[in-house]
Amino acid sequence: MRRRSFGDFVKAFFAFVALAVLLVGVPGALATQIGWPLPSGVPSFDWLQQEITVHTFLNILTVLVWLAWAQFTACVLVEMKAALSGVGVPGRVPGAGPSQLLARQLVAALLLVGATAASFTPGLSQLGQGYDAGQKPTVAAAQATPGLFAQQQDQASGAAAALAEQASHAAAHADAGGGTARQGDTKYYRIQPPEGRHHDSLWEIAQRHLGDGRRYKEIFELNKDRVQPDGSKLSEASLIRPGWIMEMPGDARGGELVEMPDEAPNVSPEVRQQISDYAQTGDHAQGGGGARGGSDQARGGGTAQVSVPEQQRPAHDAGHRQATAVGAESDRSFGLPEALLTAPLLAAGLLGALGRRRRQALWQSAFGAVGGRRGMEPPTPSGDALDVQDALLVGADPEGVRLLDRSLRGLAASLAEESRALPVVYAAWLSNGDLHLQLAQPAGKPPAPWQQGQDQTFWMLARTDAERYEDVDTAAPYPGLVSLGTMDDSRLLLNLEAVPGIVSLSGREADRAAVFASVAAELATNGWSDRMTITLVGFGEDLTPLAPSRIRHLEDIEALVETMEAETRQRRGALGAAGHDSVLTGRTGPAQHTRWAPHLVLLAAQPSAEDAVKLAELAADASRLGIGYLVGTETGDLPGAAWEMEITGQGKLLAPLLGLELDAQLLPAAQQRAVVELFVEADPERDPDRPATTPPFLVDISEQGRPAVYARLVGPYEIIGLDNPDGERSALLHEALALLLLHREGVHPRVLSSALWPRGVTDDVRDALLDRLREWLGTDPDGTPRLGTDRSGRLTLAKTVVSDLDVLRSLYHEATQGKGVGSRAVRGRLLTDALVLVRGPLLADRPEGRYRWLTHEIVDAQLPLLVADTGLALCEFHMEKNRAEKAIEALGAALRTAPADERLWHELLRATHATGDTDRLTALATDLIGRSGARGLPPRTEALLDELLPAWRDAIATAG
Repeated sequence: MRRRSFGDFVKAFFAFVALAVLLVGVPGALATQIGWPLPSGVPSFDWLQQEITVHTFLNILTVLVWLAWAQFTACVLVEMKAALSGVGVPGRVPGAGPSQLLARQLVAALLLVGATAASFTPGLSQLGQGYDAGQKPTVAAAQATPGLFAQQQDQASGAAAALAEQASHAAAHADAGGGTARQGDTKYYRIQPPEGRHHDSLWEIAQRHLGDGRRYKEIFELNKDRVQPDGSKLSEASLIRPGWIMEMPGDARGGELVEMPDEAPNVSPEVRQQISDYAQTGDHAQGGGGARGGSDQARGGGTAQVSVPEQQRPAHDAGHRQATAVGAESDRSFGLPEALLTAPLLAAGLLGALGRRRRQALWQSAFGAVGGRRGMEPPTPSGDALDVQDALLVGADPEGVRLLDRSLRGLAASLAEESRALPVVYAAWLSNGDLHLQLAQPAGKPPAPWQQGQDQTFWMLARTDAERYEDVDTAAPYPGLVSLGTMDDSRLLLNLEAVPGIVSLSGREADRAAVFASVAAELATNGWSDRMTITLVGFGEDLTPLAPSRIRHLEDIEALVETMEAETRQRRGALGAAGHDSVLTGRTGPAQHTRWAPHLVLLAAQPSAEDAVKLAELAADASRLGIGYLVGTETGDLPGAAWEMEITGQGKLLAPLLGLELDAQLLPAAQQRAVVELFVEADPERDPDRPATTPPFLVDISEQGRPAVYARLVGPYEIIGLDNPDGERSALLHEALALLLLHREGVHPRVLSSALWPRGVTDDVRDALLDRLREWLGTDPDGTPRLGTDRSGRLTLAKTVVSDLDVLRSLYHEATQGKGVGSRAVRGRLLTDALVLVRGPLLADRPEGRYRWLTHEIVDAQLPLLVADTGLALCEFHMEKNRAEKAIEALGAALRTAPADERLWHELLRATHATGDTDRLTALATDLIGRSGARGLPPRTEALLDELLPAWRDAIATAG
C-alpha cells in the first residue's frame, strides 16, 4: 500500500472543511439569515397578483439553494456509502453531474488518510480466523504442484524464487515508507489449477477475497510485470496461469490467502530456506531457474508437447453468460444426442456436406421427365436419423468454421506475401472465440493482425480480427487439424499430419471406435481443407458415404503397409523434384490447391509387433510429407508413438505426458449409424426407379379449403389473417413462423431456439417467445391451438395455417400427379395458378443478419427448381397447341425466379424459334451470351443454337 504524504493530510483537512461548510454551514446560514422561504399558508389568487419585490426574489433564490444543497447532500451520502462499503461503482444521483463529481473528489480526499489507517488494522470479520497449528493453507508457500502441462520438477525452485522476490519487494516497499509498514500486512494468493469446468480468474479472486469482482484491477496493478514461477509475467488482467503468485491488497481476507513476513511462518522449512537463499542471490528469478523452467517446458525436453493457451479472464462476462445460456439448454436435451450437440465443428461439417448431397440429388433429378421428378422432395428422416438431424442443426457452428478457415488461409496468404514459409503447427485451440496456434518451434513475429501469444511458440488471433478477414484464393494451410475434445472453455484441434511420429490411442474397443468415427467424420467433411485422403483400416466401411471422394477403406494392415510404403517413396521424390523441404513449403508457393494434400491414416486394429515397427519406420518422416497416423492399441505401448492418448469409459481423453485431460469428442455407434442413414437416403444414385416423392404437406386447393392464416413467402414476406404484432419482438415472431411453415413435419424446440438465437439462449426466453407465438397465432373456431406439439414434442402448425409455397407445391403435384393427369384443361388451369403465385425469390425482403438458418436448408434450391418445373410444364401445355407466345410468357415468368436454369433457356430458344422470328431469336442468343460472361455458353446450349440458328455466330458478330 502507498504511504500517505503530508500533502495527503492537507488535502484531507481541506476536504473536511469544505464538506462541513457545504453540508452544515449552508443550511445553517439559510435558516438563521433568511428563514423559511415558502409561504406559511395556502396561496390565494390575490397572492399571485401581488407585485414581485426584492424579498420575493430572494425567497425564490433561497428555494433553489435549498434544492441544490439537498442534491449535493444526496451525492455525498451516495459516494460515502460506496467508498466505505468498497462495492462497485456509486449510484448516480439524477441531474447531479458536476455536483456529484465534486462530492466524489471531496469524499475521496477525506477518506485517503482513513484508508491508510484501516490497512494496518484487521477487520472485525477476520478476528478468530487464524490458521490452526495443524491446518495446512491451500496456498501455503510456493511449492510446485504438478500442473496440467507436464511441468518440470525444477519449477519448484522457480516458484519459491518468484515468491521470495515478491517478499523482497514488500520489504523494500516497507523500508521506503520510513518503517511505518508492518511485516504482516502483505498477503499472497497462488493461482489454482482448474477443477472441472472452473478455473481461477482475477475477477473471481477479487470477488472471493475483496468482496467485489470489479476490484480485480487492484490485484493487477500490484502484480503487473513481475516475474512468475514459470518465468513469464502478468501483462494483461485477463491472462493468468495456474501456479502464479498474486500479491493481494491489504484488506483481502479468506482462508486461501497466506501472509509472507520475513520469517514466513506459514510455509515449510524447505521453502523458507529457499526464500532465504534467493534473498541472498538477488537476481535468481531474472537470470535462471524460473525462466529456464518455462522455456524447457515449451521445448518439452526435445519432445513435441501440447499446451493449453492462456485463458481470457476476467473479461468473461459476456462469454460466461453465453456459456451459461447454452449450458442451461443442454441440461434439457429433449432426447437429442449430446455427442453431436457438443461438437460444433463436426456438426457444421456434417450438416454442410448433407446439404450439398441433397442439392446434388435435386440437380441430378432436374433433368428427369417433367411430372416424373423423383427428387422434388428429399426424404423426411424419422427415428434416430431425425434426432441426429436435429442435433446437427442445434450443435452446428458454421460461423466458427468459416472464421477458422478464413483465418488460416489469411495467415498463409500473409506469410506468402512476406516470402515466409508456413510454420509447423502441432495444435490449434479455440478459446472464447479466439484462435491460438501452437507452433513446433518459434517462428518469429506473426503477420498482422496475428499476435504473439503466451510465449514464442503461440500465435493468437482475436475473434474481432478474424471477422475482418475476407475469402482469399490460397490453399488450405493446415487441413489435417481435427477436433479431439475440450478442456474447460478451450477446444483442441490436433494437426495429425504434423505429429513427428504415430499418435496412439488406447482404451476399450467401443470407446476407441467412437473417437475414430468422430475423427474420420470431421476430417471427411470439415470446412477448412481443400482435398485430402483418409484411409480407414479396421473400421468405417459404412462411413464412406460421408465423402466418397476422400474416404477409402483397406482390408488389413498388410495392405496398408504396402500402400503407404509406395506413397512415402512417391512423396519424397515429388518433394525433392519440386525443391521443397516439406509439404508446407509447397502450400505457400505457386502450387495448385490440389497438390500436397494430406493423407491421414486411421488404423483402429491392433498392429502386430512386426507391423508396428514397419509403421514406426514409415511415420518417422511422415510429418514432412503430409502424412499422419492415428493407431489404436489395446495396451498403450506402441513403437514409434510420439504422442500417447487414452480414452476412458467416462469420455475423458487423457495424454499424461502432454499434460492433457480433455472431454473427448465422440461419435458413438448409434449416432454414427443415424448420420450415415441421412447421407445414404440423400444419395442421388440410390434407387433410381423409385416413384416421385409426395410433398410433406398438401393443401386443399378448392374453394372450401380457404386457410385461416395465409403467409406469402415466395417473394416479399406478408401475412394475411393475423394482426401485425407490435414491439421489437415482431421480427422474431415472423422468423419463427417462417421456419415452422418451411417444416410442416415439425420443428424441435431446440432447433427453433438455435435458429433464432445462434449464440445461445436460456429456456425461459425461448418459452416466452413460444407463448407469444401461440397467442399471436390464436386458435381455430373449434378451440384447437394453431401452434401445437406432436408426440415427440416437436412444434407443428395447424392445417389452417398455410403458406403460398404449400399452395404452389400442391398445385404442381395435383397438375402433374393428380387430377391434371387426366384432364388437359385442369392441368393448364392449375399450372397457370401456380405460376401466378411466384413473386420472386424466397423471403425476398428478409433483413440482413436474420434467417441465417436458411444456409442449412435446401429450400433455396428447391424453390427455383419447382418454379422451373412449373414453367416447363406450362410451356409444354401451350406448345401442344402451338401457342408459342403463351409458352414464352410462361417461361419468362419462371426465369424471374430461376434465371440460372439452363432448361428454361433451352425451351425459350425453341419457343422463340417456333415464332419464325429470326431477329428475335438472334437477340435472345445475344442476351444469353452476355449472361454467360467469360465462361461462354454451355456446350448443350451451343449445340441447340447450332440446330435452331446455324449462322448464329456470324449473326451475333454482325450485330455486335
